[in-house]
Amino acid sequence: MNFGVIEIVFFAVTALGFGLYQLWSVNREIKKDRARKAAEDQSAALPGHAEREHELGDR
Repeated sequence: MNFGVIEIVFFAVTALGFGLYQLWSVNREIKKDRARKAAEDQSAALPGHAEREHELGDR
């Protein structure tokens, strides 16, 4: 087998592997961000003080 073909296959597999790793990594971060945003939205929906309401008790 020609060494040029071996080199092409090696670099193609390396590039494809790196690209797939990047895709997996970005998708994982997107899922984390969505979960974090959902948790923030859920905590914001809980009853509590209205905006600036806590300052009224300090007077």
